[in-house]
Amino acid sequence: MLKKYLLVTKPGIIFGNLISVAGGFFLASRGRIDGELLVATLLGVALVIASGCVFNNVIDRDIDRLMERTRQRALVKGVISPPVALVYALGLGIAGFLLLYFGGNFLAALFGIIGFVVYVGLYSLCLKRQSIHGTLVGSISGAVPPVIGYCAVTGVFDLGALLLLLIFSMWQMPHSFAIGIFRYQDYKAAGIPVLPVARDLRSAKRQIVVYIVIFAVVALMLSVAGYTGYGYFAVAFGMSLYWLYLAVKGFDATDDIRWARRVFGFSILIVTALSVMMAIDYQAGADPLLASHAVSVASVSNPIL
Repeated sequence: MLKKYLLVTKPGIIFGNLISVAGGFFLASRGRIDGELLVATLLGVALVIASGCVFNNVIDRDIDRLMERTRQRALVKGVISPPVALVYALGLGIAGFLLLYFGGNFLAALFGIIGFVVYVGLYSLCLKRQSIHGTLVGSISGAVPPVIGYCAVTGVFDLGALLLLLIFSMWQMPHSFAIGIFRYQDYKAAGIPVLPVARDLRSAKRQIVVYIVIFAVVALMLSVAGYTGYGYFAVAFGMSLYWLYLAVKGFDATDDIRWARRVFGFSILIVTALSVMMAIDYQAGADPLLASHAVSVASVSNPIL
């Protein structure tokens, strides 16, 4: 009974995002960990993501029945009705936002709302079925979790938070395009205009290379700007270089599906490794660059308390 309500929240997506939340949180904490804040942030983000995923299941139930990997979902099979799912999603979302606000701060809750609106509103409702640019817009929601973790600690949106947003947004693109390639038949059957379907595989391969290069540059900037040390830099440089090598090999691949799965699999590995490294190889001494120009929320955090 409970399993169907758990599965509709997409636990795998939640777990993957919580790794990046922890990375942003520990990077900002610089060794001074607030356990209660960490738990509140992780749980709040988990609830917000769960809510967005349930809303997505409701919105996409018509096209989910057309794709092999999604046709067994609870809303497609009628195991959960749309009205019940909507109430469930609303409850999860409200609980998550409140936890981020009262357990964290205004800025953490604000980015939770931004990520939710982008994913459910702009991506799922508007762009996913209509535009090839849906992946780019959707990448913003996927990049928000580490920013929430960072801002929950600092209460400011500074250069560090901006770099996290850019790193994880750029990471989303080759990750998503790789999925679009090895799930090509599913997306084509559902009429979803992801890049490999709307254009061609070679265009998708070129974009994967371009975005990996951009990702590498912004990932290394975290060390250049003084937020992380040499260990993070070495891991980011080495793994980005290998990811780029895998991407370039795609132009000569004889099995595109196998190649895309390798690119996708390494994308999971690299984002996990960088989240871990930014958590343990932070620079504790220097203040973040541009801190004097950060958007402070200390005066508006939890204003009703």
